Amino acid sequence: MGERSAFFYGTLMAPQVLYRVCYGFSEPTTLQKSLLRIQPAVLHEYCRHKVINCDYPAIIPSANDSVRGAYVHGLTDADIRRLDIFEGSEYARRKVEVQLLDAVGYDDGRGNEEGQTKVAETYIWTADEEYLEEGEWDFAEFKRDKLRDWVGRRDEFDEIDEIFNAQDHDPTGGRGANGKISEHLKNTEAEVIKNAV
Repeated sequence: MGERSAFFYGTLMAPQVLYRVCYGFSEPTTLQKSLLRIQPAVLHEYCRHKVINCDYPAIIPSANDSVRGAYVHGLTDADIRRLDIFEGSEYARRKVEVQLLDAVGYDDGRGNEEGQTKVAETYIWTADEEYLEEGEWDFAEFKRDKLRDWVGRRDEFDEIDEIFNAQDHDPTGGRGANGKISEHLKNTEAEVIKNAV
């Protein structure tokens, strides 16, 4: 299990998208799923906007605003490299402090009960703000209307896979879709299930 932590506030809040970026497929094994701990969290002093003509959001600094998202612990250096490729040049990875949520309230923050403070990395918009819509990005709308396109379409992730496959070494440490560790985990899980019956 990795020791890196990140805060995600957009498409990567959907576990299927996160798994696809980190592991190469949207439905990893039970063992792979257990490597990441995902908890609701809030990032203060930022606001989230939809990127114009895109399915995904961006965050920018904004006093008196907050963004609810997901704190993910257990990421490896290889996961972070894949996430960097996924996020692209419009974002910069920065360390931030987030509050874990002991209770999740309404979208506007009412009813949230904040707990521990954690340091995490997140991706902050660095491109021109003219590419951002005025309003808030809607995760529920994304899950309802767009998620199936992101998880079901292979081409969304081809660039990530191509870059990783072109490297001389396996920066996923064998955890990629066709990696030795992934294959071993699949086989081990199948053997455990078979022996349990």
